Amino acid sequence: MKLKIRLRVGSRFGSALARNRELASVAAALLTPAAVGALALGVWRLSADLNWAGEFAISRGLFSHWQVWIAVAGLLQTCASILNRYGRGGGVAVP
Repeated sequence: MKLKIRLRVGSRFGSALARNRELASVAAALLTPAAVGALALGVWRLSADLNWAGEFAISRGLFSHWQVWIAVAGLLQTCASILNRYGRGGGVAVP
């Protein structure tokens, strides 16, 4: 009697591409709330400049400007969108 033993070739944890896509999806899911938080800080700073809200927590430095916070929010959301597209299996088209 002959017995053939078949061994899997490759990693036990799946392909590297599948892992990268899963990590991209996780990163995108974490970047979206960070973008919302940055946008909230930008709106708070803008409303503090217009005397609609209380004093902003950061009074000096680069992050004391509302333009920086809104730009950071846009950048984070753009990165989340690109990572989301990659995680779903679509192509990544960066202009």
